[in-house]
Amino acid sequence: MANIVGVRFKNVGKVYYFDPDGLDLEMGQCVIVETARGVECGEVAMPLRTIEDGETPKPLKKVIRAANSDDLAQIERNRQREQQAFSICEAKIAAHKLDMKLVDVEYTFDNNKILFYFTADGRVDFRDLVKDLASVFRTRIELRQIGVRDEAKMLGGLGICGRPFCCSTFLGEFQPVSIKMAKEQGLSLNPTKISGTCGRLMCCLKYEQEAYEDLLRRTPKQGAAVNTPEGRGTVVEVNLLTGILKVKIDKSDGAARTFTKDQVKVIRDQSRGERGDNSTHKGREEK
Repeated sequence: MANIVGVRFKNVGKVYYFDPDGLDLEMGQCVIVETARGVECGEVAMPLRTIEDGETPKPLKKVIRAANSDDLAQIERNRQREQQAFSICEAKIAAHKLDMKLVDVEYTFDNNKILFYFTADGRVDFRDLVKDLASVFRTRIELRQIGVRDEAKMLGGLGICGRPFCCSTFLGEFQPVSIKMAKEQGLSLNPTKISGTCGRLMCCLKYEQEAYEDLLRRTPKQGAAVNTPEGRGTVVEVNLLTGILKVKIDKSDGAARTFTKDQVKVIRDQSRGERGDNSTHKGREEK
């Protein structure tokens, strides 16, 4: 058995796992740990828990210590330095006439490196800029190009729903989102209606996708031939959320009748050429 704690280095960032090394740590407590970037200060985002040895994500590094008042003061000084570095870097970018937008600046806890995050439409030759910044700050400089979704996460803002961005409030990691999700959820495919402020598909399309996939498997599709209490007919309209179907009965005046999905049995799904069984529809997810 192994003890682990989860540590987060940004307000809404990825959680990394460490060995607490016998320390009694609480949620929200700041700790000093060693990372690939060097010594860092993070916040306990997942309290102590015990897992099987084989479930350990990878060889865990140990928590060095709980952060003290000097460590917290160091963090505050770094925040002030980051503001100054941001202004200096913006001026240097303008002086070098580079087509890039500075988004954020981050000092490592031990001040051994400064990271500058930027966006750009294409590749940027920033070698001269790095040399210029290194001569000013006298430490290691790293420029890291990020995407528009990462930019939105760092800067924050309000979405079209009127609420703060999900990515900057509670989403630790981005989930893959596809246009297929919008189609299956019956949403408008107008890019302005399904895209977030960042210009990419909205993260919230992912939230209900599993429920829609389950409903699609269990609900007859439009155009499917079905047996109903009033005879054989064809599905002409489907409401996935309510499970209400409108079926045009073959031997009738052509008017559509309303049934629930549990009242019908699929004979053939016209869109796939599948035959139904004696239970409710069990079609496969469309690709």
